[in-house]
Amino acid sequence: MLKIFTADELSKFDGKNGNAAYVAYESDIYDVTNGQNWADGEHYGMHEAGMDLTDQMGGAPHGGELFKGFPIVGKLAG
Repeated sequence: MLKIFTADELSKFDGKNGNAAYVAYESDIYDVTNGQNWADGEHYGMHEAGMDLTDQMGGAPHGGELFKGFPIVGKLAG
């Protein structure tokens, strides 16, 4: 069973100071810690780890398929 994260819990996984980097997309939470484009919890200075990126993906040059290579570690509550 996957862990259920609140938005506050997710925010702690910001990829900074040794924290893992998690992002939510369409209620799934992905571990992007080892993603080559997620250094220090930031994706090209436009997206930050520890957040729900569902609404932000509309302006991205790619869709949710980007997350397919990352492990799902939980679900976002709500």
